[in-house]
Amino acid sequence: MSANAAAAGPHRRRLHRWLTAEVTTSPQQASLQRLYFGWLRFRRNPLAMIGLSILLALIVIALLAPWLAHYGSNDQDLYARLKPPSAAHWLGTDELGRDIYSRLIWGSRITLYIACLVAIIAAPVGLIVGTTSGYLGGWTDTVLMRVTDIFLSFPGLVLALAFVAALGPGIENAVIAIALTAWPPIARLARAETLTIRSSDYIAAIRIQGASPLRIIVKHVMPMCVPSVIVRITLNMAGIILTAAGLGFLGLGAQPPSPEWGAMLSTGRQYLIGAWWLAAMPGLAILLTSLAFNLFGDGLRDVLDPRTE
Repeated sequence: MSANAAAAGPHRRRLHRWLTAEVTTSPQQASLQRLYFGWLRFRRNPLAMIGLSILLALIVIALLAPWLAHYGSNDQDLYARLKPPSAAHWLGTDELGRDIYSRLIWGSRITLYIACLVAIIAAPVGLIVGTTSGYLGGWTDTVLMRVTDIFLSFPGLVLALAFVAALGPGIENAVIAIALTAWPPIARLARAETLTIRSSDYIAAIRIQGASPLRIIVKHVMPMCVPSVIVRITLNMAGIILTAAGLGFLGLGAQPPSPEWGAMLSTGRQYLIGAWWLAAMPGLAILLTSLAFNLFGDGLRDVLDPRTE
């Protein structure tokens, strides 16, 4: 055992005792202790760990795409058209001789780009609408919830298709369209939690001290709703990815020759009989990514649910 490893042992033990202390001495210790115990609960869920591993692998693949991909996303070799999986092309080639493995690697960036942008847009909008509606009540609650009900009355994919048809095809417009369909469930969830929080004693005490409704919503109500919103948007990621793939499949999302998985699946359906790998490989990528988000979201819900503590 090296000297560095021997010195690290006592340090890890001190850190473990500090994180598991029955009495905390600072807010920072209390916050880190909650994160540590949450990680221990999350780690005991094998399916959640599988989902996390797949997502971490996807992030690494997207970041290292220039080094992991054997070819450029649009490099063509007409002499290698529709070749089955082989040592030269691990997942085969498409109708233009493009390497499917490389296109899947580059396409992971588009998938994460769409999912992250939708989450960044939809989560804050849903949180703001839900907490404002739940705390203020009255006509504000009525108006905001009726607008939310209008969005919820349409299937997500149908509503996204309508918005993309109005905005025009493209990744950016697809992100906006999907975000417009993703915020209503979050708003409903945030409103339900706010209705419980606003009747709490500590909210009444803050109100008596003269805090404005805006300050109460932003400083005290929203932070209490954030864990549930994080869980909901994580569980919604699978639907977001499937909707983005559906738009790409219909030609309304990422446009050719972009290596978006839905667009690749749409092209591959024309060659299902003789070149099954064209549709199977992007379909499998969509399936694994959606499954990983579902497994990760389930584990995260178990950790952040206060009833499990």
